[in-house]
Amino acid sequence: MKPITRRLAAVLTAAGLATASLAAHAEGQIRIAQQFGIVYLLLNVAQEQKLIEKHAKAAGIDAKVEFVQLSGGSAVNDALLSGSIDIAGAGVGPLFTLWDRTKGRQNVKGVASLGNFPYYLVTNNPNVKSIADFGDKDRIAVPAVGVSVQSRVLQLASAKLWGDKDFARLDKISVALPHPDAAAAIIKGGTEITGHFGNPPFQEQELAGNPNARIVLNSYDVLGGPSSATVLYATEKFRTENPKTYKAFVAALDEAAHFIRSQPEQAADIYLKATGAKTDRALLLKIIRNPEVQFKTEPQNTLALGQFMHRVGAIKNQPQSVKDYFFDDVLNAQSN
Repeated sequence: MKPITRRLAAVLTAAGLATASLAAHAEGQIRIAQQFGIVYLLLNVAQEQKLIEKHAKAAGIDAKVEFVQLSGGSAVNDALLSGSIDIAGAGVGPLFTLWDRTKGRQNVKGVASLGNFPYYLVTNNPNVKSIADFGDKDRIAVPAVGVSVQSRVLQLASAKLWGDKDFARLDKISVALPHPDAAAAIIKGGTEITGHFGNPPFQEQELAGNPNARIVLNSYDVLGGPSSATVLYATEKFRTENPKTYKAFVAALDEAAHFIRSQPEQAADIYLKATGAKTDRALLLKIIRNPEVQFKTEPQNTLALGQFMHRVGAIKNQPQSVKDYFFDDVLNAQSN
């Protein structure tokens, strides 16, 4: 090959690589991980009504949206770091873990909240009246031991009861189990699972389905009021390289929240269709209309859990403000 030909080939190869790189980060590509429960209703509505595609089109781009079903904050965090997904849906505990781990590198931060929901630790053991009554033979199901928001709230409750040095006391009897499986175990009884720190609608199904089931702990009581337990987060790179897609996604979430608040019955039908769940429709409507449940995208009352995690050494960096671990967008400007 002549020198000029080699140089031309090199230029064409470089151009091809550049094109491929641009294509890999093209606007309109978005992969979203969600887990189980009505706490993901904003995503269900956005998916069913194609709201992301709608707002992307208004911005002049055609969106290709993919939803991925995962279970547990650890799996979601691994997927985000590996590049398998662009938006992670998990508890605020996993967000703090990844924010701390990627600070100064990928810079993972929160995108939005999926709303405020009280999370209940439910037991079917008649001898358990409080978390102090759980014994070595009990097993508490959580999405991810020591990582999920349920596990972190349980640690915070333990620290308040036994002191910071014993914050992880109940980790040794905790097991990782998807919410549907854990709920089935609590309702059925007779298994090693005697406690489940879940989320709606699984916790309500347990209370309705087993006369021995009772609430041992309410996350609102531990955190000091209504709080955003489940959130969405992403890398700084995705947000920076896909500004139109990112804004379309956030706008879609906001529209979904307004829809759920104004059309609860239609929202319940969307959840049943999107998930294929056999959940009682009346129970779903009761959850959606529960005054303690708030469908909104602004995160609320999340800082205390992050500061606790820093205090006990679970994360190295101490969050001082919600703006440390959430992207500073208009929707999050008034959050705490």
